[in-house]
Amino acid sequence: MHEIGPIFEMMREEVVMGPVHIKEISEKGIPIIGTYCTFTPWELINAAGGVSVSLCSTSEKPIGPPEKHLPRNLCPLIKSSYGYALTDTCPYFHFCDMVLGETTCDGKKKMYEYLGEIKDTYVMQLPQTVNGINSMKLWKDEILLLKEFLESKFKVEITDEKLAASIKLRNKIHTAMMEFYSLAALPSPVLTGKEIMLGSDYLKFSFDYEKTIKLIRALTVKLKENYASGERRIDPSAKRILITGCPMGKSLEKVVDAIESKEAGGVVVGFENCGNLKCSSCLVDEDSAPIGAIAEKYLNIPCSVMSPNTKRIDLIKKYAKEYRADGVIDVILQACHTYAVESHSVRESLNGSGIPYMSIETDYSQGDTGQLATRFGAFIEML
Repeated sequence: MHEIGPIFEMMREEVVMGPVHIKEISEKGIPIIGTYCTFTPWELINAAGGVSVSLCSTSEKPIGPPEKHLPRNLCPLIKSSYGYALTDTCPYFHFCDMVLGETTCDGKKKMYEYLGEIKDTYVMQLPQTVNGINSMKLWKDEILLLKEFLESKFKVEITDEKLAASIKLRNKIHTAMMEFYSLAALPSPVLTGKEIMLGSDYLKFSFDYEKTIKLIRALTVKLKENYASGERRIDPSAKRILITGCPMGKSLEKVVDAIESKEAGGVVVGFENCGNLKCSSCLVDEDSAPIGAIAEKYLNIPCSVMSPNTKRIDLIKKYAKEYRADGVIDVILQACHTYAVESHSVRESLNGSGIPYMSIETDYSQGDTGQLATRFGAFIEML
């Protein structure tokens, strides 16, 4: 059997050391672009010689100060993200040269106005639908405008050759992550939900991309070989849960902990939300003109800000089947109206296909942990 503990420990250490690495990158004069969303065209940032780092925050620690500027009943993700910027307590925000946002939900796009008073902020105008040629034209034009902005700001030229190389690199990263996520297709789970989240965090906060790819693939191979040799790391009788909905992060580990507790008897086999299956399951076409191919890939991300958003339901059903999910749990952050409204159509469609579904609304506080455990336990018991 291969020992995989050291690989997980290496990944945890890399996540912890992320702030140190971003400081080192800054000291080398490499442009650092802070981002908040899956719609961010990573390939353009990389082709400009820059480094993309996620500023999307999922901690309750900095929420107090921003409530002086923002409504108390606003989405906690927005308040947390703005709070770290306002208090300058996030090293990634501190060292980034600019912020790149997109007009997704109303709360975020208004937050960017305040962020612009703290840090140089560029906002892409995202279409509200993927349907029709006008939406694709608008988004392609936005990507071209971003290209011109990055070239001007960082005094670089983003050539088609640089874009093609960036596309290939990002596709390699997404392919490696999908191979890792797809371990959930095995008859018995080989990963816990917390370990899948660690893999996603490692991808976000490890900036040596080739090393990241190599380590994720090595872990995937070792887990497959151990499984083939008879190892069963997780109770095969555990009910398999696919999580969908809002972005997951540190404060929302409480959801995974509750599902995977001994009392509930579940195991999370996948995450259909921002930063996981949503962005990695579709690659940029390497054989098409780069700007158009990038526009097509990103515009087709099935986020709840799009209307209609039937592709999200298709994606949930696809991975519920592939990952042998016994049920789907929709995690909705308080005041996230697009996901909250969409939960009805998701429930109706999944139940119509015989897929058990439940939704929960929560925030980053830990006060509802016991309630969540009770609800998840009842749901899993019925599966």
